[in-house]
Amino acid sequence: MRTWHGLCVAFAMDKLKRLFTIKTKFEAFLAIYAVALGATARGLHYLDEYPGPAGEILFLACCGAVMVVGGLMIDGVTLKQAYDS
Repeated sequence: MRTWHGLCVAFAMDKLKRLFTIKTKFEAFLAIYAVALGATARGLHYLDEYPGPAGEILFLACCGAVMVVGGLMIDGVTLKQAYDS
C-alpha cells in the first residue's frame, strides 16, 4: 500500500515526465533546432581545434548526427500519434 507521501511523489514525477515528453511534430522540430544549434557550435569548435580535413570531418559528423536523430524523433512522434489513435 502506498503512503500519502508516495502518492504525492508519484504524481509529481508523472507531471515532470509529461513536461519532457515530445508530443507533437512542432515540439520535435523545436528540439531538433536546439540540438542543431549546439551541434554546429560544437562543429565550429572542432574546426578551430583541428584545422584541415580532420576538423571538417568532425563538423560533418556533428551535423550528420543531428539529421539522424531528427529523423528518428519525427518518426517516433508520428508512430506514437498513430498508436494513440
